[in-house]
Amino acid sequence: MDVIALRTYPTQGEPGVERDSCEVLTSGLVGDRRKRAPVSIAGAEDAHLRVNIVLSAPTREVEQLVGEVVTIGEVVIVLESAGSRCPGVYGVIGQPGRIRIGDRMLRAPEA
Repeated sequence: MDVIALRTYPTQGEPGVERDSCEVLTSGLVGDRRKRAPVSIAGAEDAHLRVNIVLSAPTREVEQLVGEVVTIGEVVIVLESAGSRCPGVYGVIGQPGRIRIGDRMLRAPEA
């Protein structure tokens, strides 16, 4: 699963800002407004939704990773359910860093 789109949403109700790369803090992507979770992640068929990270895999495959710890670029993310509100998953940042278009999402090695 590779990152195919990366977006921030600085102003509620306004279109997202496409990014080639973005610094990620424990609070979320730099330039993004605060939301329910630090990041939102979905698959390619849901790229039209207001998510921060779009992956090359189908959303159902992304949702199957709920509870897993993954890395995308330099960032470690714990994946959580988005509930029934929207497709995809939420992410809590375990280790800040930078994410770039083309970065692969991988399961983090167990400690």
